[in-house]
Amino acid sequence: MQIGELAQLSNTTAKTIRFYEDSGLLPPPARTASGYRDYGPEFVDRLRFIRRGQAAGLTLQKVRQILVIHDRGEAPCGHVRQVLTTRLDEIRAQLAELVALEGHLQTLLDHAAHAPPTEHDHATVCWILESDLNADAAQD
Repeated sequence: MQIGELAQLSNTTAKTIRFYEDSGLLPPPARTASGYRDYGPEFVDRLRFIRRGQAAGLTLQKVRQILVIHDRGEAPCGHVRQVLTTRLDEIRAQLAELVALEGHLQTLLDHAAHAPPTEHDHATVCWILESDLNADAAQD
């Protein structure tokens, strides 16, 4: 099949397919006598695998590592478990950072809502961000 048909079957674009080829995620396809790329049905499955890896939050580099293991004839599932576990740990750390940031932003907004209107007179740029919330809390 030609690249347009592969793109349609795999719900992607010809540009993405060429990028994946250049990145080593897809092996070079066979060529017709006239030089057109000629893809077999296995390319559809591989593209779907790449998309599933991305949907799981994996980088293309991680997906490529999994495919390299597969292409060597080895079962990559142990490696996939390790990669997914690492990714889950990263996501949990990011969530914790976001929760901490959410708390900090709420504290700033609460402080801004309850501050005297003249407090901004001594600010360099904006008193809300320049306030020392720790010192303000100690005074309360």
